[in-house]
Amino acid sequence: MSLRNERVRKTLMKEISDILLKEIKDPKISGLISITDVEVSHDNSYAKVFYSVLSSDDKKDEIVEAIKKNTPKIRHEVGKRVRLRLTPELNFILDESLERGARITDLIDKISKGEI
Repeated sequence: MSLRNERVRKTLMKEISDILLKEIKDPKISGLISITDVEVSHDNSYAKVFYSVLSSDDKKDEIVEAIKKNTPKIRHEVGKRVRLRLTPELNFILDESLERGARITDLIDKISKGEI
């Protein structure tokens, strides 16, 4: 990855997090989402935005739908904030690696205590 792409990636992570926190007024989203990573294509026209949800499984589907619904607004706001020739198309992907890591840690703790 080039230095420019790395700077764009970091800027997108910061700005999308800020937009979700301050600009998107959807109550389903507020405070429950954390941007874990952004992958930018070599020409900066596409960006995969990986996010983690801090909520129960029941609300995850609602949050995923709210993110899909608000993607155009988020992209528009990114276009206003980040100075690029072309605003990247955003593809939001749910990242469940943090939850899997927590489950594995819990299992290891139970094994070490002899509960399993």
